Amino acid sequence: MATPIPTDAPQDRGSEQTIEQKAVAGMSQGALVRRRFFRHKLAMTALVVLVLIILLAFTSVGTVIGGTGALQADASGVLTINGWRIPGWWPLDWWTAYPIVNGGQPTLTLWPFSLGEHPFGQDTLGKDVFAQVMRGTQQSITVMFLVGLVSLIVGVSLGAVSGYFRGWSDSLIMRFTDVIIIIPIIVLGSIMGKLFGGNAFVFGLFLGILSWTGLARLVRGDFLSLREREFVDAARVAGASNARIIFRHILPNAVGVIIVNTTLLMSAAVLTEAALSFLGFGIQYPDVSLGQIISEYREAFRTRPWLFWWPGLFIILLALCINFIGDGLRDAFDPRQQAKVSRRKAARAVAAIPSVQAVTMVEGPTSASDAPYIDEFTDLGERSGPPDARGDRGDRPGDQP
Repeated sequence: MATPIPTDAPQDRGSEQTIEQKAVAGMSQGALVRRRFFRHKLAMTALVVLVLIILLAFTSVGTVIGGTGALQADASGVLTINGWRIPGWWPLDWWTAYPIVNGGQPTLTLWPFSLGEHPFGQDTLGKDVFAQVMRGTQQSITVMFLVGLVSLIVGVSLGAVSGYFRGWSDSLIMRFTDVIIIIPIIVLGSIMGKLFGGNAFVFGLFLGILSWTGLARLVRGDFLSLREREFVDAARVAGASNARIIFRHILPNAVGVIIVNTTLLMSAAVLTEAALSFLGFGIQYPDVSLGQIISEYREAFRTRPWLFWWPGLFIILLALCINFIGDGLRDAFDPRQQAKVSRRKAARAVAAIPSVQAVTMVEGPTSASDAPYIDEFTDLGERSGPPDARGDRGDRPGDQP
């Protein structure tokens, strides 16, 4: 028999929430962002790959801090790079010509795994391509992070001031932004590359100074809309200063747009630096970059293709990793990007509601013998009203009175 539904079942006010709301109940905004980002498989994979590339590039051939990057002879006549070089675990450098091994072809083997003497091969002069690619990757990563940092500071600062205060400050900053936008980055980058081509730090700073305009416009638009919200008016009434309203109330609500646009600028910086170096206006010899390696060996594409495989692969990996991380951050900061709840999780969430646990739902008759009786009883009730009103004893069909 069917179990009646109790009318005095305890009601759960939380049952009015959706399953998605129950899944994130009690979590702060920062915890929600971290949770969404860590569950973004593509972004996490890209983050792991980017970290591995950074570790490989900066620990293998070491790095040079300060100096001009030019070659100079020490007391014994050995050529060294101008600056303080931190050595790495790879014994070869990127400017010395070594004896040709294996005809200059890569000595890397996957099974059994072995790096060999020159895993990425050698050029016609005997320079180690692995050391060159690692040094070029260092330069690209340095330029990438400098462009992102400088663009973030300049773009957010000018965009926030312009959108919050409006008036003459907004007009002045936006007209200055228009002037920077019309200046071609390639032309100025080529000039700065010739002047400071041996220093990736200066080159990255210069590209960052020219790349903040799009971010400033986006931040200004967000501030123009957020400054009219109720929580900003409440902060003003409470006596909060303009700086506190900007940095504690408005800026956290625009951080999603800021981070996503910054990652896109960093990805574009990798390609810009490679393009300028390919044209001969970026990082200059004796230092190397990925675009310079491709440009230097472009005539050997048919005879020695491995000279293009590795620098091109690392350019693609850097750009894709930054783009995928930006996609993950966009989904993490966007509250509308909610993951779909699976059927199993939905069933568990519904079963956890106390009001549902107290009710036993029966979808049909408990036995085959009760089915005709229940059907006829339902039919009679729908046609003639309650059984007591008709004087019907509720006997089964075929029973004699």
